[in-house]
Parts: sequence; structure tokens; C-alpha cells
Amino acid sequence: MRDEQPPEAANTAPKAEPEAEAEPEAEAEAEAARRRRRAQFLRELYEAKALRERVKPRRARAARMRQQMRMRTFRW
Repeated sequence: MRDEQPPEAANTAPKAEPEAEAEPEAEAEAEAARRRRRAQFLRELYEAKALRERVKPRRARAARMRQQMRMRTFRW
């Protein structure tokens, strides 16, 4: 009987339920923020690639030709 805690001591333990519920919300918000940043990055990357092709058409054309040649010589 000495090993048992009194009833009031058993009830004073901190409950982790509110923290456990708040954590998935914070995780979902962090995931949404990551997706927004990634989408913004991909938009900017696409815009930069398009701008590069407009500014340097000869190099862009040569790069397209090299890519086409790679695809023609690739064996399935």
C-alpha cells in the first residue's frame, strides 16, 4: 500500500491532450507554408527560364537542338 499514490497526486499529472491536438494544426500550417514557398519558387524558376530564352535566343535554340539530339540518340 505504500507504493500507491494518494488520489490527489494522481490527478496533478499534466495532461498532454491539448498540446497533442495543437501540434497537428501547427504541422498542417507549416506544410501549407512550405507548399506556398515551393509554388512561388517554381513560378519564379519557370519565369527565369522563359526570360533566359527570350534574352539569349541563339543559346536557347542551341540548347533545344542539343536536347533534341540527345533524345534522338537515346535508346529505349
